[in-house]
Amino acid sequence: MTHLMLPDSDGVLSHVEIAAPAALRTASAPPSCRTVYAAAHVVADPLRACDAVPEGEQIDWDATSELRRRLWSLGLGVAESMDTAQRGMGLKWDGARELALRTLADAAECGGEVVVGIATDQISGPTSDLGRIRDAYLEQIIDIEAAGGSVVMMASRHLAGAAQSPEDYVKVYGEVLAQARRPVILHWLGAVFDPALAGYWGHHEPKAAMATVVDIIGAHADKVRGIKVSLLDAALEVLLRELIPSPAKVFTGDDFNYVDLIAGDGTRHSEALLGAFAAVPRFASAAFARLDAGDMTGFRDILEPTLPLSRLVFSAPTQYYKAGIAWLTYLDGAQNHFRMLKGFETGRSLLHLAELVRVAGGLGLFSDPDLAAQRASAYFAAHGLGIRS
Repeated sequence: MTHLMLPDSDGVLSHVEIAAPAALRTASAPPSCRTVYAAAHVVADPLRACDAVPEGEQIDWDATSELRRRLWSLGLGVAESMDTAQRGMGLKWDGARELALRTLADAAECGGEVVVGIATDQISGPTSDLGRIRDAYLEQIIDIEAAGGSVVMMASRHLAGAAQSPEDYVKVYGEVLAQARRPVILHWLGAVFDPALAGYWGHHEPKAAMATVVDIIGAHADKVRGIKVSLLDAALEVLLRELIPSPAKVFTGDDFNYVDLIAGDGTRHSEALLGAFAAVPRFASAAFARLDAGDMTGFRDILEPTLPLSRLVFSAPTQYYKAGIAWLTYLDGAQNHFRMLKGFETGRSLLHLAELVRVAGGLGLFSDPDLAAQRASAYFAAHGLGIRS
């Protein structure tokens, strides 16, 4: 057991224990029982990550690629250029496009699974022009499909601001889906992740919004592979699973309740497209290996202990969860620093980071506990806090 001193919730230095790495039997092949994607973050160049530098120059491309290769080596697919990669929060379309094309090329070489987020973020400022929003989606989907990729049609802040009714969503989504060459995963990202998306699908009440979603999917059954649901409301996701037209699937993005949702109720289950799995990739790999073997108890035994960590990573304000993923990845030795695009790491307090060390350390997350303790101690010492014991 490795020990260090970090501030507790009252700001008082106290002992933290980092357990030995959890004994996990991971897999290298994708699971057959579920479709699984981990939404990966972007590694910044620590010398250039700031507001003054263009976004593309802030990315450490080699380190970012290596993270994706790590996920593929564990049998996990990669969800690329999405909100975990700071899409719309430091990463604009130009950078997201280059990131996607690099990852698609790497995937072809490695045999890895990828889906790529598309949005409307090449539009500068608000617009009320639904045609312009449609064309922005189409520009992005054409670029990704031309590179051999499949897409997640991410929720659009521009559409949320421009739409006057559910019919506006039906119109824009219908016109985009009509031109898609490959089945698309839709994306329902709740306001807890992005307040600008409040009232998406034309309703503030989620059950009413669900009717619009179901209608869109039903009208384009040949073009919709499924929908990623990130509402952090398990009951709503279960209801959508019952209503969604076949053969479309629900991909859970619920980082609070993913174990039950993926396990299912014996009749229906959710697939997985989660930022949380970028924080606990070895646990996810080992859990799905047990599920593939028909061992539901083993699946739960491995994955349920990760829920407290995930809920802490995704605690309010939830949009800053990316900082927690980058922090844990740094402590685990998979990147060499804790800097993020546009200084995004400052969205979480030192108290929050310390609590992440406590919870992750107790879980056995870190493959090298001494390295994790050394890095955490050094980071807090640089801020005038923390003593290695």
